[in-house]
Amino acid sequence: MTTLSRIRIGSAPDSWGVWFPEDPRQVPWRRFLDEVAASGYEWIELGPYGYLPTDPAVLAEETGRRGLKVSAGTVFTGLHHGPAVWEKTWAHVADNAALARAMGAGHLVVIPSFWRDDKTGTVLEDRVLTPGQWRELTTQTERLAHEVRERYGLRVVVHPHADTHIDTEENVTRFLDATDPDLVSLCLDTGHYAYCGGDSVKLIETYGERVGYLHLKQVDPEILAGVRAEEVPFGPAVARGVMCEPPAGVPALEPVLAAAQKLGVELFAIVEQDMYPCPPDKPLPIARRTRAFLRSCGA
Repeated sequence: MTTLSRIRIGSAPDSWGVWFPEDPRQVPWRRFLDEVAASGYEWIELGPYGYLPTDPAVLAEETGRRGLKVSAGTVFTGLHHGPAVWEKTWAHVADNAALARAMGAGHLVVIPSFWRDDKTGTVLEDRVLTPGQWRELTTQTERLAHEVRERYGLRVVVHPHADTHIDTEENVTRFLDATDPDLVSLCLDTGHYAYCGGDSVKLIETYGERVGYLHLKQVDPEILAGVRAEEVPFGPAVARGVMCEPPAGVPALEPVLAAAQKLGVELFAIVEQDMYPCPPDKPLPIARRTRAFLRSCGA
């Protein structure tokens, strides 16, 4: 077994069914912190801003006494709308980036906005961007990455995501080819990329210098086939169980991790098993098994 010495394993509120700052169906934040630590993880992400305490002193005390460290914050953006959304976007980004920096994180995960509502499936806008919208998406992302780096010292990693405009291999490579490698890196989510038909190992081998962060996730091929056939939106697809516990789904994570190790750089690999909504007692056993599985892979 190869020891994946450059891969730092963590988990996230997402693996505990947390999608929103507040939701009665989600586990309380203290329980999440207790259970993620009990599962054997050292690194976490902040999750939706406001779920975990936003006072750095409080959060540092709560994470520190559980032996946890923060790898990244996460923001949702609609940058293809251009400068008109900049001020609103920046207000959201600045809060997240300030907390992430205060917690010692080095990354900010940027997720494009959904073209259809992830809860209701309501179509919000065209799923295909115009050439003008693509230009706005790439230039505004570069602007955001520059500002985040200059003001907060964080690296922006853009997360291809189902039901957004950066999803398939075609759109991911188009985005990468149109953005400055010095500014914009990728958060490769293995589950979302497979959900949208992409090959994570191929992407790492082809665009390795652009991969700055990993989310580890698998999809259930049978459920995915039904989701695609029925054009089910992402939220309801998750409720069906489309994202599954490894190693039951695709892609196989061993070759993904091996390809990432070969890049020769330090990389976070954060487990994210979308399970919203889920019973409160479901995440902990899965998290423990997943951590054990990743150890068996050398991570």
